[in-house]
Amino acid sequence: MQKNRKTIARTGSICLSAAIPALLVVLALTLVHVMSWAFRAEPAQALDTSGQATPSAASAATLKPSAMPVAGTLPVNVASMRDMILSAAHSGRIEDLQLAIDQNELPPEMGAEQGTELIAHLRRNSADGAGRETLALLHNLLHSDPALLPIGRDAENNGVYVWPAIAEADLSKLTPAQEVALYRLMPVSEAKAMIAAKKWTWWRLAIGADGTWLTFLKHN
Repeated sequence: MQKNRKTIARTGSICLSAAIPALLVVLALTLVHVMSWAFRAEPAQALDTSGQATPSAASAATLKPSAMPVAGTLPVNVASMRDMILSAAHSGRIEDLQLAIDQNELPPEMGAEQGTELIAHLRRNSADGAGRETLALLHNLLHSDPALLPIGRDAENNGVYVWPAIAEADLSKLTPAQEVALYRLMPVSEAKAMIAAKKWTWWRLAIGADGTWLTFLKHN
């Protein structure tokens, strides 16, 4: 009986020794998974101590009276459309924008002649000839802060979200932070010309509160 007990104890010790490395591996993999999940998304806006999204200095100051900085998260439909456009931008394939375009009942306004296929229009007007410059423009616009224009008759969907927010700012009163934001979007020469003219003449993208992609245009 005593011999059997020793055998059982020895066997249990061996099993435990074999199980410990496996448990350590499982714990390590779990920790890596949790950390990767925590850092997967990069927030587009800063968070204050209350956990609410707050506009950056580049979008909160000197906006025109008709525009408001966006505090808090985007509406689900707006965020969904933004994500679809960004997904195409990240893919590097201009034709991937078709998915976002097809969500609309009517195509977004892009300055194309009536009846022109929009992907072909975007490709043709992209400096590289393949549409990748256009995708880079979309990427930069949608990674800037948006402004909210409270327009429209529908009480629940009366907002239009505009990127970049600085397109709705008074260009004669830009803060240093706003000038930095401007130079991230365009060449300095173009930015200085706009400031001198006090008029936005760069690209601007708008999405309605219901998730409709409204426009993507360079304003003159």
